Amino acid sequence: SAPAGGGAFGVKHTEGVSIEVACQGQSEDGSAASSPTRWPLDKGTVLRFSMSQASTEVNDNKVTVSFYAEGGQPINQAGVFLTGIGISLDVDADRDGVVENGGANKASWTWGPEGHGAILLVSCDKESP
Repeated sequence: SAPAGGGAFGVKHTEGVSIEVACQGQSEDGSAASSPTRWPLDKGTVLRFSMSQASTEVNDNKVTVSFYAEGGQPINQAGVFLTGIGISLDVDADRDGVVENGGANKASWTWGPEGHGAILLVSCDKESP
């Protein structure tokens, strides 16, 4: 998606985003938001970005890629807004009828009426032809 005439790119991002640039099989961490580093627009260059925690609101993180001509002058920008979503499998691990986030008995299981741990019932039948 680089513009015609582009020779390099630079990346800026908000604090909640981590980036990595892989050029010709070598990976470089570009996590500093104010990093002035520019990378060549070579075939096979990959920009990876990720978030390690959930967002506090929609579109609260951003990645901006600036494209530069061979001489170094800026020619275009592209940006993406990100929303990190937290996913957790929470269970009623102590079987008291309440699903807790990070319950104490979540990592183990004991059989019986006084036991603890999640009981998983899987429906393996065919719901429709």
